[in-house]
Amino acid sequence: MSRHVVVVGGGPAAYAFARAMADHADAGRSTARVTVLAEEPAIPYDRVALSSALTGAVDLTLGDASLWERTDIDLVTGIRATAIDPGTRTISTSDTGPLSTIGYDELVLATGSSAARLPIPGAEATHVYRTLADIDTLRAETARLTTTLGRRPRAVIVGGGLLGLEAAAGMAELGCDPVVVDLADWLMAAQLDAGGGEALGRLVTARGLTLRTGVRTSHVELDADGNVAALALVDDDPIPADLVVVAIGVRPRDELARDAGLAIGPRGGAVIGADCATSTPGIWAIGEVACFDDRCVGLVAPANAMAGVVADRLCGIPSEFGGFDTATKLKLSGVDVASFGDAFGHTPGALEVVYADPARGLYQKLVLDDAATTLLGGVLVGEASAYAGLRPLLGRRLPAAPGAYLGVGGELPTDAGLPDDATLCSCNNVSAGTVRETVRGGCCDLAELKQCTRAGTTCGSCVPLLKKTLDAELSAAGVEVSDALCEHLPLSRAALFEQVRLLELRSFDEVLTRLGSGHGCDICKPTVASVLSSLHNEYVLDSGRGSLQDTNDRALANLQRDGSYSVVPRIPAGEITPEKLAVIAEVAQEFGLYTKITGAQRIDLFGARLDQLPPIWKRLVDAGFESGHAYGKSLRTVKSCVGSTWCRYGVGDSVAMAIELELRYRGLRSPHKLKMAVSGCARECAEAQSKDVGVIATEKGWNLFVGGNGGAQPAHARQLATDVDGETLIRLIDRFLVYYVRTADRLQRTARWLEDLDGGIDHLRQVVVEDSLGLAEEFEESMARHVENYSDEWADTLADPERLRRFRSFVNAPLTPDESAQYVIERGQRRPVALGETIPVRAR
Repeated sequence: MSRHVVVVGGGPAAYAFARAMADHADAGRSTARVTVLAEEPAIPYDRVALSSALTGAVDLTLGDASLWERTDIDLVTGIRATAIDPGTRTISTSDTGPLSTIGYDELVLATGSSAARLPIPGAEATHVYRTLADIDTLRAETARLTTTLGRRPRAVIVGGGLLGLEAAAGMAELGCDPVVVDLADWLMAAQLDAGGGEALGRLVTARGLTLRTGVRTSHVELDADGNVAALALVDDDPIPADLVVVAIGVRPRDELARDAGLAIGPRGGAVIGADCATSTPGIWAIGEVACFDDRCVGLVAPANAMAGVVADRLCGIPSEFGGFDTATKLKLSGVDVASFGDAFGHTPGALEVVYADPARGLYQKLVLDDAATTLLGGVLVGEASAYAGLRPLLGRRLPAAPGAYLGVGGELPTDAGLPDDATLCSCNNVSAGTVRETVRGGCCDLAELKQCTRAGTTCGSCVPLLKKTLDAELSAAGVEVSDALCEHLPLSRAALFEQVRLLELRSFDEVLTRLGSGHGCDICKPTVASVLSSLHNEYVLDSGRGSLQDTNDRALANLQRDGSYSVVPRIPAGEITPEKLAVIAEVAQEFGLYTKITGAQRIDLFGARLDQLPPIWKRLVDAGFESGHAYGKSLRTVKSCVGSTWCRYGVGDSVAMAIELELRYRGLRSPHKLKMAVSGCARECAEAQSKDVGVIATEKGWNLFVGGNGGAQPAHARQLATDVDGETLIRLIDRFLVYYVRTADRLQRTARWLEDLDGGIDHLRQVVVEDSLGLAEEFEESMARHVENYSDEWADTLADPERLRRFRSFVNAPLTPDESAQYVIERGQRRPVALGETIPVRAR
């Protein structure tokens, strides 16, 4: 008879073991029957992505659910194991029926861990962040508090590690004002050194999270009704709170192992050897409940490795667990963080190569051996694109100087292929050689490659490197590499643009019906929306296009960290009358808005509610303003110096030219935002050579520069034309912009597009200036249609009652909002007016 293997636990480790046993069975190496006993009612799900479930329904199911439909694998959910009897090899459960006792031949403990609780008074009123049930509780409690309090709830998250930061970001998405509290002096102290932790702190603070590090909690303060009022600290002021979420770590769920007499580690967990066997014959332990080398680690990669070892052992394969890989990668609200290997430089003789740019929020460190050639570890904060390439090189000689991997956009040189024995996917222990062999065996698609090797199916951080390896193998075999936009649209963005243009498609449904399949995703929806807007220049939220847009585009305003919006009126070239300045001041005073001159020299008004946007727009539109498109992937501004009108050095009227350019290209949808500048002389006060389009006046006309970018990946613009007259200048810019809009990849700045363009600036000059493709007239006509059909989105919204309905806080809210609620704006942050408080002039 086949052996009966019982797995206690229904998390990622249990899934990995069941998957491994299924693979062995399919290969003819196993005839075992596997029963997975899961306490939770859900089938095994991805705890790594748990925070994504905070803001809505999302499928976190691990792998292909068909695994649980196999005849040799039984999944039992909603039943808890209560005791193990190693003598009779039976398990007692919470079931009162036929499953009250389950016999086994081999038992695999995959009970995972439970969320640690605060050992302080009032801890019973706190929440944890560990299971789907916890997530449902947090969502319900946040909704209740929002309704009851009539404001954003104050959520205090105790714990500044990976889970705590993800919880804080999730609570912010739910509409809370989060504060992160941690005993350590900096965030993620277990993974990051002081420099990395401090850099991360600056980045997350800039994205709306309040931090209180280096403090110890005392107790949870409750009000007279038993509701959370504050989190008290030792030797510090209490933090006001409406709910407290504890994310201070996990503890192995080893109660079954303890009661059954298994050896337990010094800090808990069932002790295992390299074979993952416990001290009791027939019982194995994997994942967070397993104690190896006196440690339990709550990461996916070692859990998967242990699962593979036990499955191998049960099938007669002498596999061993090689130890913990503690590499971690965090993606929090646009902040990249990675830590791997000997991140703290504990290895004797270790050298540290550090790149720090506080102004850009970057901190990157590589730890090397004493010869500065072998990679031992690293910390990447603010820009972690190099992680996927560096992580597999741990313990190996770097193929380039350490500095090549640091700085903005640092990554493996494209010609530095990984050795075959290097681990490409650490979560599932997949080597680069395995990936290459799989591709050579006929697996030529990324989705298929992930399914065949399971690389990239867990945390996803190795997917870019997986794609590079796939493309390199296909290119080496003479196979054309796919540049599909996503799984729903098998076209590059440039090909998609041409197909939509030629077929005259006008909606997302038409695009999917004619060119793709499925229902779309977060990649193709905004891309198609951008293409449709670029081609047809229609109101961006009509005809079902609203649901395709990003948050800012849907609101025609910029969403801020407190849930309010900012409004940026267009001020072409920065030229403005005193009367218009007065209107902006009046609007800011009337609506209690915080005002600031932006980095692009525009006036930004912060703190508006969604329902306040239309009346604010009306005041501005009536005064002659229009949308500045600060929210869209389009032209933001044309910066200008004062030019020859005022400046004694000016040789050209830069203000007039900048106004002409801004009015011509306003609202032009493009793959990424566009910025332009016009300088009146070679002194370059407008910094034109750092813009997507830069113009500099000369004694003979204008010099045109293109492909410059500031921001996180700065690039100097390249000169495209010299000493051209104004009419020629505009024709060349028309051609350049249309060529870029039609051929660039999604979210690709002009600098990166120009770098990737075959032939670079020389090819671009041939196309744009010399008309080598014969498309100049078509490009100019396309831009002329944009100019002719442009209309202001704010004014269009105000003119249509149906469009105005989008700008209500709730579907059933009255069209005229209740203005009785009062608050004070302090540097753009809203707080309620206290009872009896004298209301300042700018209060609302």
